Amino acid sequence: MKNAILIAGPTASGKSALALDFAERSGGVIVNTDSMQGYCVLDVLTARPSAAELARVPHFLYGHVHPSVAYCTGAWLRDVTKLIDDGMLSERPVIFVGGTGLYFRALAEGISDMPDIPPAIRDRWRYELKEQGAAKLHSILLREDSAVAMQLKPTDSQRIVRALEVLDASGRSIAEWQAARGRPLIDRDSARFLVIEPDRAELVERIEARFDRMLDKGALDEVKRLVALRLDPDFPAMKAIGVRELQAAMAGKMGFPEAIERAKIATRQYAKRQATWFRHQLGPEWQRLHPSDGAALPV
Repeated sequence: MKNAILIAGPTASGKSALALDFAERSGGVIVNTDSMQGYCVLDVLTARPSAAELARVPHFLYGHVHPSVAYCTGAWLRDVTKLIDDGMLSERPVIFVGGTGLYFRALAEGISDMPDIPPAIRDRWRYELKEQGAAKLHSILLREDSAVAMQLKPTDSQRIVRALEVLDASGRSIAEWQAARGRPLIDRDSARFLVIEPDRAELVERIEARFDRMLDKGALDEVKRLVALRLDPDFPAMKAIGVRELQAAMAGKMGFPEAIERAKIATRQYAKRQATWFRHQLGPEWQRLHPSDGAALPV
């Protein structure tokens, strides 16, 4: 894919607004590059574009995944590939925007193919996790694939289960699959790489104001609908910032003011981790921008 525009940045940095501006000025389309915004139900709590914004230009891969699915980088990359194969991204500028660094890396560098996991094998290891716990499964992985197990914390349930199901389904270590990288989906020479780096104090203000708006727009109702699905708390969608905090308040385990403050703190911490990752993992081809710089850039 030639002439792609990649816009990365921490949560609440204004990257979605910049992508929308670029898309409107260029007649382009926007592709979600954020792991949480792909889930349905959590429209407000993941800060997905509003219905009015979605109507202004074509948007892809927003809210298309059910929370019961453990969506991953490989699945996202396959979804982008399908958009390309179906001609949905042809003849118009394509703008990738989000805060998930691994998605950008996969887009620009490619990732290894992974084996398809039969439902029976996936269900088996999810059941074993629920019955035995992550530490027990880590001990099994340590016996079956010690090199991989030693790289994982005994509490890292999702990665432990993933390693076991890949080993079970293919007979090969997940490390072997990961060593064989795939091909990038974009032409790096013609692509534009932009990363937003807001001032820390400004970002804190934006995060706090945005969470208050989320509450006004129905974030609590979204958490109620998500909880009603009775999903495993280890599923990625259940770890969206604000879900656990508001769920605890709903259950009477803490007051709503405390839950809201904890969610804001968690968001600030997440934004800091994102900014650190972008600072150290994105190469010199990435142009560093202050949020106010974006509108002045030519498309």
